[in-house]
Amino acid sequence: MQYLTFNDAMRARFGTKVYRLSLQSGCTCPNRDGTIGTGGCTFCSEGGSGDFAAPLLPIDEQIAAARKRVDAKISPSIAPADRRYIAYFQSYTNTYGDSERLRSIYSDALAHPQIVALDLGTRPDCLPPEMIAMLREIRTKYGKPIWIELGLQTIHEKTADRIHRGYPLKVFEDAYRRLKSEGFEVIVHVILGLPGEAREDMLETVRYLSLLTPALDGIKLQLLHILKGTELAREYEADPFPLFTLDSYCDLVVDCLKLLPPQTVVHRLTGDGPKRLLIEPQWSAEKKRVLNTLSRRIREA
Repeated sequence: MQYLTFNDAMRARFGTKVYRLSLQSGCTCPNRDGTIGTGGCTFCSEGGSGDFAAPLLPIDEQIAAARKRVDAKISPSIAPADRRYIAYFQSYTNTYGDSERLRSIYSDALAHPQIVALDLGTRPDCLPPEMIAMLREIRTKYGKPIWIELGLQTIHEKTADRIHRGYPLKVFEDAYRRLKSEGFEVIVHVILGLPGEAREDMLETVRYLSLLTPALDGIKLQLLHILKGTELAREYEADPFPLFTLDSYCDLVVDCLKLLPPQTVVHRLTGDGPKRLLIEPQWSAEKKRVLNTLSRRIREA
């Protein structure tokens, strides 16, 4: 079975392998600061899903620190000046706050000559017109793509309530239409294995995304991680719910990929949970084994 991998899509687009630099904007989240809630989504750690991000420093310093970590894994045959990166703002809600403050941060990232794109993780209920206008302006100024990564997780309202997502599906649909009408590329984040969801529920979420109009640009499939200090960890300890085995997760990913249009870029197949925080599934900490098993199962499908 074939699908459009992130690496293949980036090589076709930019002519080389592209690496993500995990950065921080200093934003918080309306689901943490009391606007919607105070505890965040039940699965979210204190790091706001950005546990691997660079420290909160001026952007040039963050880029330098993140590059140092990433470059250690890059072949020395690729000269440092020839390497290309995505400025990835993952943690918390990166369109939540003062648009002019964020204009400065994101402009600094886009101005870096080796940054080829800006990737902003956010919530669909945090995209007011002035924020979209600001992002449109800096996209035009620097001539580089801006990707908006929406944390949908599931289309099922019952699950959304259980994980304290804080917005209904119609809010996602409105944000998606507005972003696409402005020419932004949209990546949607889906969590597989949320409590209370059956296999078919998860497939329904991916099937819904596969039928979006205009078509979805990218998707991230994320295995549910139960992390220390989260509400989900307390829920699991009190009343354990079923978790994927490696085999059952690989089977589901294969079926998810079969639903996606061929032009949808698959940015992620599983995701990482920080080992110091990971409670379950413990098998997910063996990253190489997980990726090798996924690759083999996809080839065989």
